[in-house]
Amino acid sequence: MTVPPADVRPNPDPDSDSDQIFRLQEQVRQLKEAVVSHAVVDQAIGVIIVLGGVTPDEGWIVLKEVSQHTNIKLRNVAETVLIWGRTGVMPPEILTALEDRLGRPVCGGPQVSGPPPGSPRVSGRNTR
Repeated sequence: MTVPPADVRPNPDPDSDSDQIFRLQEQVRQLKEAVVSHAVVDQAIGVIIVLGGVTPDEGWIVLKEVSQHTNIKLRNVAETVLIWGRTGVMPPEILTALEDRLGRPVCGGPQVSGPPPGSPRVSGRNTR
């Protein structure tokens, strides 16, 4: 008598298929959440790069240290940095930690100097 291969044997536990489907759906949900979280963190690092004049690696370290110092999840700190970039509003404990890590005040939100993006640059000399 030959035994069929494991992949063609009848499933003795019909619930195992539904359990596996549930586990896979949960895994997909977690992966989607991770992708969104990663994007939020990357955008916040970009704000810190512009704000602090730091490298991407330094921006990551600043964000991570602010999270650790304030005992606030990294994603939540990142979301707060993005909201602050749009509104200028930031909780004082995060603002203080961010300023400490960057070594300078950042109270007014990201400061943009020079002409708006896409505007022609104007030198101080008269070109006529």
